Amino acid sequence: MLPVLAYLAYSRPWYFTSTTNIAGLIFLELLIVAVWHYRRVFFPVVLVSFLLAGVNLPVGRGWAAARWVVLSVGALAGLVTALKDRLHFGFFHVVAFFAVLASLISAAVSRYPDVALLKVLSILLLFVYAGTGARLAANWLESRFFNGLLTGCEIFVGVNALFYAIGIEAMGNPNSLGAAMGVVGAPILLWGVLLGGEKFVQRRRLALYAVCMYLTFSSHSRAGIAAALLSSGLLCLALRRYKLLVEGLVVLVIVVAAVSLFRPDAFPTLASSVVYKDREEGVLNSRISPWRSAMDSISDHPWFGTGLGTTASGGDASEEQGKFASSGTVTAEHGSSYLAILAGVGVVGALPFTVLLLLISGKVLRTIIWMRRYGSASHAAIPLATIMVAGMLHAAFEDWMFAPGNYVCVFFWSLAFVLIDVAPSSQLSRFALTWHPRQAQQPIGGVAPSR
Repeated sequence: MLPVLAYLAYSRPWYFTSTTNIAGLIFLELLIVAVWHYRRVFFPVVLVSFLLAGVNLPVGRGWAAARWVVLSVGALAGLVTALKDRLHFGFFHVVAFFAVLASLISAAVSRYPDVALLKVLSILLLFVYAGTGARLAANWLESRFFNGLLTGCEIFVGVNALFYAIGIEAMGNPNSLGAAMGVVGAPILLWGVLLGGEKFVQRRRLALYAVCMYLTFSSHSRAGIAAALLSSGLLCLALRRYKLLVEGLVVLVIVVAAVSLFRPDAFPTLASSVVYKDREEGVLNSRISPWRSAMDSISDHPWFGTGLGTTASGGDASEEQGKFASSGTVTAEHGSSYLAILAGVGVVGALPFTVLLLLISGKVLRTIIWMRRYGSASHAAIPLATIMVAGMLHAAFEDWMFAPGNYVCVFFWSLAFVLIDVAPSSQLSRFALTWHPRQAQQPIGGVAPSR
C-alpha cells in the first residue's frame, strides 16, 4: 500500500491536493482497519456511519453515500466469515431470505422498478449484515458486545444532551429525537441501572436515563414517549421492581406539577403538543390522513403492492438523506411502518415480514417469562427484548422499520437477529444464568454464549 501511495505522490501529486481525494483515502484506510478487526469494531462502525448520515450536522453530508459502502463491505465480509466459521442459520434467517425475495417480486411488477430494486438491494444488504456481521460481533464475546452497547448508549445520550443544551438540534427534527431516545436510549439505560454494580456507575446511568426521558418528553413525539414509557414499565414489571416503577411515576407527576406551577405557560403547550395535535379532532388526527392514503394505496394494489420504497406516483418513499421524519413523502403516504410494508409489497409480500415480527415477538415473550421467573436483569436478551417492544410500538406510528437508510432501522434489525441467538430457550428449567454485572474493581464480564 505504501509503495503505491509513494508512486502516486511522485507521479500525480495533484491527487493529494484535493480534500475530497484525501477524505476518500482516509475513509478507505479506516474501512480496511475495520475489516481487519471485523468482529471487534465493525458493528459500531456500521451504526455510527448510518447515524452520522442522519444527523443535522455538517459531518453528515459525506456519510449519505459512504454508509452504503460500509454496509456493503460489512455484508460481504460478514458472509465470508460466517461461511468460514460455519455460522448456524435457522428458520428465522430462511424467512428473512423469503422476505427479500417477496420484495424482489413486488419490485418486478412495480410501475417504477428502478427505485424499488434499489430498496430491495438495500434491505438485502441489511439482512445479510445483520444475519452475519452483527451476530458474529455478539457471538464472539457477548460481554464485550453488550458492555459496548451500554457504554455507546451513555455516550450517545450525553452528547445529544450537550448539543441540545447549547441550542443545536443534532438529530434534525423532534420525531427523530423521540425515536432515538424512546426506542434506543431509554430501554438500554434503564436496563443498565437495573444491572446493579458500583454506586457511581448506577447513579451515572440513572442520571443519563433521566436526561434521556427529559429529551423524549421535550421532543413532544407521542410515539417516542409511548415507546419509552412502555419499555420502562415492562422492565420494571417483568423484573418485579414495583417500588422503582411507583417511584418513577411519582417523580414524573412531581416534575409535571412543578412545571405547571413555575411555568404555567409551558405546561398547556406541552400537553397540547403531546396529547393533541388538533384539539378539535383528537389524539390521532395527524395520523388519519396518511393512514387513509395508505389504505387507498393498498386497495388499489392489494396483492403485490406498488413496490418497496415507492409511492403510487413513483416517488421515493424513504427518508431523505437517512433522516427520521414524520413529515414529507413517507408519512404523507403511510404514517406507519406496517401500512408502509403492506402498501409496498402487498398482502402476498407482507406475509414473510409478518412471520419475522411474530418470531421476534415469540423471543420477546420467552425473555419476559425468564425475567418473571428469575427476577434478574442479568441476561443478554433483556435489553434486546425491550428494544424490540419499544421499536414495534413506535413503528406503528412512524415509517422507519423497513427503510434501511434509517439508522433506527439498522439498529433494530441488527439487534433482532442477535436476539434470535441469545434469547432463552423454550426449556427454561435448563437455562443457566450466564451474565454477571459489573462488580467493584471488576469489568462487566462473563456472558458466555447461551444456547
